[in-house]
Amino acid sequence: MKKDDIIKLYDEYVMKTYPRTPLCLARGQNTKVWDSEGKEYFDFFPGWAVSGIGHCPPRVVEAVKRQADILLHVPNNYYHEWQGELAKKIVSHAFKGKVFFSNSGAEANECAIKCARKYGKGKRYEIITMLKSFHGRTMGCISATGQDKVKIGFEPILEGFKYVPLNDSNALKEAVSSKTVAIMLEVIQGEGGVNIASKEYLAQLKEICKKQDILLIVDEIQTGMGRTGKMFGYQNFDADPDMITLAKTLGGGMPIGATLVKDKIADLMGPGTHGSTFGGSPIVSAAATAVFEAIEKDKLLENTIKIGNYLIGRLNGLKAGFPFIKEVRGFGLMIGVQLDIEGEGIYKKCLEMGLLINCTQKNILRIFPPMTVTKKEIDAAIEILKKAMSEVKS
Repeated sequence: MKKDDIIKLYDEYVMKTYPRTPLCLARGQNTKVWDSEGKEYFDFFPGWAVSGIGHCPPRVVEAVKRQADILLHVPNNYYHEWQGELAKKIVSHAFKGKVFFSNSGAEANECAIKCARKYGKGKRYEIITMLKSFHGRTMGCISATGQDKVKIGFEPILEGFKYVPLNDSNALKEAVSSKTVAIMLEVIQGEGGVNIASKEYLAQLKEICKKQDILLIVDEIQTGMGRTGKMFGYQNFDADPDMITLAKTLGGGMPIGATLVKDKIADLMGPGTHGSTFGGSPIVSAAATAVFEAIEKDKLLENTIKIGNYLIGRLNGLKAGFPFIKEVRGFGLMIGVQLDIEGEGIYKKCLEMGLLINCTQKNILRIFPPMTVTKKEIDAAIEILKKAMSEVKS
């Protein structure tokens, strides 16, 4: 089908809830994708990190093919072999607890919000989150998100949320009340502009939680599954979460969400307190188990650290020629380039030249290549970015 025909179908039959770029993707392999007309692109922002181990990763594809021939779906009032195995994998890489499976990051966060409220026993229900955070687009998640723009038109939002600036311990202490049951944050804010929590801040936050029996929820939807060089982002900061939420890279391209909860909270969630029809189905659980296998056997954590440092170095090297680059910040392969100008023009030029990146908060370029990326591919991408910046500059 031709590109114009595809776009016409969307225009006529699909809700316009996304600001779509007129690019029709037809095929993907590792760090590259091809559009419906055969043009090749380096994908350095693969689905907000969904394809974090590359497009169509062989181990995941094989697991999906194998399981598709056996059994696609099992309702959650029965058992199957893959869900328990996947939960064990998550726990073994994080902390002791139990996992609830869903289909997306927003659903994973909804589960965490409900678990926190259950822990509060009706007396404590407030959750403190961070300004510039992003936790999803369900009603509960836009209420948790510390950005007004996602709430416009959907008021009144769910009550019980307070927002404080990231890395401001005094503001956090002032926000805590007798009704506070949890603090929820991303250790590296993604949509907010790749803003990194300081180790000192997290240490103080951890102390507040410990002293006042406040739960710590870490949203690992973008930082999880190796993007920071650790399996989970919080492991870079000596944090001690009571819950983490996962999605995106966890499925290797398949739709999955997961909420890992410490036993003291999980044991409060009995039959009927939460559910998800498709959560943890055999095919997505098999795919996610294969993601763990790929990360471990293909040494992707090590590659993420090494290649991430190289990429940050190459991006910093652009500063001399482009004074509008204010700062390069990141962790592993989760990198933001903050500009003194709007970044939309650079994003569009990169697209024309065959490089997919993202622009958030109007002036921050987000660059999240797959964990399988090579130095050669980074060098090629940097050349495209340099040309795009040169054209915008001129």
